[in-house]
Amino acid sequence: MSESTKYDFGMIGLGTMGRNLLLNMGDHGVKGAGFDKDATKGQQLEKEDEHGNLKGFSEVEPFVASLNQPRAIMMLVPAGKIVDDVIAELLPLLDQGDILIDGGNSHFTDTNRRVAELEAKGFHFFGMGVSGGEEGARRGPSMMPGGDKDAYNVMKPILESIAAKVDGSPCVTYIGPGASGHFVKMVHNGIEYGLMQLIAESYELMKKGLKLDNAAIGQVFTSWNEGRLQSFLIEITRDIFAFNAPGTDHLLIDDIKDEARAKGTGKWTSQVAMDLQAPIPTIDTAVSMRDLSKYKQLREQAASIYSIDEPSLDADTQEFLVALEQAFYFSMIITYAQGMHLLANASAEYKYELKLDEIAKIWRGGCIIRSAFLNDIFNAYQHDSELPHLLLDRAVEDLVSDSIKGARVVVSSATASGIAVPAFAASLSYFDNFRNKRMPSNLTQAQRDYFGAHTYELIGKEGVFHTQWTKKD
Repeated sequence: MSESTKYDFGMIGLGTMGRNLLLNMGDHGVKGAGFDKDATKGQQLEKEDEHGNLKGFSEVEPFVASLNQPRAIMMLVPAGKIVDDVIAELLPLLDQGDILIDGGNSHFTDTNRRVAELEAKGFHFFGMGVSGGEEGARRGPSMMPGGDKDAYNVMKPILESIAAKVDGSPCVTYIGPGASGHFVKMVHNGIEYGLMQLIAESYELMKKGLKLDNAAIGQVFTSWNEGRLQSFLIEITRDIFAFNAPGTDHLLIDDIKDEARAKGTGKWTSQVAMDLQAPIPTIDTAVSMRDLSKYKQLREQAASIYSIDEPSLDADTQEFLVALEQAFYFSMIITYAQGMHLLANASAEYKYELKLDEIAKIWRGGCIIRSAFLNDIFNAYQHDSELPHLLLDRAVEDLVSDSIKGARVVVSSATASGIAVPAFAASLSYFDNFRNKRMPSNLTQAQRDYFGAHTYELIGKEGVFHTQWTKKD
C-alpha cells in the first residue's frame, strides 16, 4: 500500500496477540495499521499479511495520521502503567470522538478510572477482554467488550467478523457499562485457574496414585475430550501428553519444572470475590496452589523431613478412573457455578446489568474455558435470567446428583493415600455447605459476641442481641 493509504483500524502492540488479531482483521477485509516501537514486528505483520490490507509502523505520529476519522485504535500492551503511558502519548494526536480500546488484561478498577477520564475529555473508550491465546486471536477469539456502547456499536461489525463462531453466532457481545468487559474477562481467568488445577490434580492422581505411565494418562485425557468433559483445556492436555521433548524419546512434560507462574488475574478474582462476599473456594485454592508451587526449595526440605511411603491408591484402576471422570465433571460444574455467582453479585453491586446467558454463549467458542458444559450454563440462564445460582437449575441439579458419588470417592481415597487434591476437596466442601440448611456459623456468631460483643440474631425473633457470657464477680 502507498504511504497515502488510509486505514480503518489501528493496533498498538504487535506482540503475539496484537499481530494475530490484526491479521485476523486483514483476512476479513479490514484495512489495518499496526504500531510497535520494534520495527521488526511491523515488518513481520506485513510479511504474514496475505491480502495486502495491513501496514506496520514504528513511529506513532505517522501511525495515527494514517487512520480514517473518527479513529479507532486498540491497545494490546501489558496491563498497568504502560496502558496509561500509551494513552498519554496518543491523546495529543487524537481528536474528540476518536475511539480507544484497551484489549489487554487490565484490572477493572483501572478501566473504571480511564473510562471517566477519557469521557471527560471527549473520547470514546471501552475495555475489552480477549480470550483464546495465539490461535484464538488468529482464527477467532471470544471477546468481552464493556464500556461506551456507542463506541462498541461502531466496532461491532469488525468484532463480529473476527470472533469465533458457534452455530453461526459470533462469540462477542456488548457486556455492559463501565469496566464490565474487563471484569467478566477477569472472572473468566479465575475459572480458568480452577479448571487447570483440577486437571493437574487428576494428572497427579493417575501418575502417583494409580501408577499410570504417560501413554495411559494421555489416553484418559483423550477419552475425556471425546465425552462430556470435552473442552479446550482437556484437549490441549491430551496434546501435551503426546509431545516429546525435541530430540528425545520422552515427553517434554517430564522436563518442566513444577513451579507455576501467574499474571495476576486469578488473584484479582479472589480479591474482589472476598470484597463482594461471593465465595469461590475452588478458584481461591487454585491461586494458592500456584503460589505454593513457587516455594520449591521449601517443599524439598519439607519432603526430606516429613518422609512418607510413596503414595498409592488402594483402588481398582478402571473403577477409580470412572470415579475420577465423575469427580472432574462435578468439580468443573462447581467451578463454573462459583464464577457465575460472582458475576451475578458484581452485576448487582456495580450495576453492570450482566446477561449471564449471553456471557455463557460467547464463552462457548474461541476462549480458553470453552467447553461442552457451557451449553448447559447457557440453557440454564436462558430458562431463567434471574436464576440466583447455577446449582439451583433443575437440569444442572441432575448433572450434579449423577456425578457427586465419584467426587466423594476421589476426595476420600486421595486423602487417605496422602495425595493432595485441594481443588477437588474445596469443590466438594463448597457444595456440601451450599446445600446445608444449618451451618455451624451460629457458633461463630456466639464466639464473636463472647470476645467482641459483636451481637447475634436469634431464630424467629427480630432484632440483634448481646450476651454477657461469663458471670461477673
